[in-house]
Amino acid sequence: MKKLILGFMLLSVVLQSCNSNKNVKKETESKTISELSIYNLPSKWTNQNSENIEMKDLKGKVLVMVMIYTSCKSACPRLVADMRNIESRLPENIKKNVKLVLISIDPKVDTPERLKAFSIENKMDGLQWEFLRSTEENTREFAAILAVNYKKVSPIEFSHSNIISVFNAKGELTFQQEGLGVNSDETIKKITEEAEILN
Repeated sequence: MKKLILGFMLLSVVLQSCNSNKNVKKETESKTISELSIYNLPSKWTNQNSENIEMKDLKGKVLVMVMIYTSCKSACPRLVADMRNIESRLPENIKKNVKLVLISIDPKVDTPERLKAFSIENKMDGLQWEFLRSTEENTREFAAILAVNYKKVSPIEFSHSNIISVFNAKGELTFQQEGLGVNSDETIKKITEEAEILN
């Protein structure tokens, strides 16, 4: 009997040690940033609450990103609907690990005040939503990372790619969904996989 109790005690110590090693490994992994991470970017951004941030301030969450502009009447409303659809289909237990980010390609018009109003109009004003704007140069640089092409075709209109991108908690691009109103099952699967790692 004593041997059995001693065996259980030894097993529990080993298991505790394994768990603590896993936690240390998890912390070490989340602290290391690869060269491919968007958290290396020095660019400054302003969100819908007029807060100045850098991409590294979003570290530790799975990021779902799309580039839009708020005065768009054609593709952007569909992209916004796609983002809302993705958010509504995410499992409740991982939502805290996900940030949905909409980046303006029209920073002159899309002031923080305009982004805030847009977020409220579209019922995207919860903590999981982030609207960002920056300089034209920073916006172009970030668009290149996302493989999003855009150009001004009139004083109030842009032509642009329709891509939703998923980044893991280390800021590395892991998946892209292209098109409007497309089936987002694969996107949700990828977000869920990345977000469950953080639970």
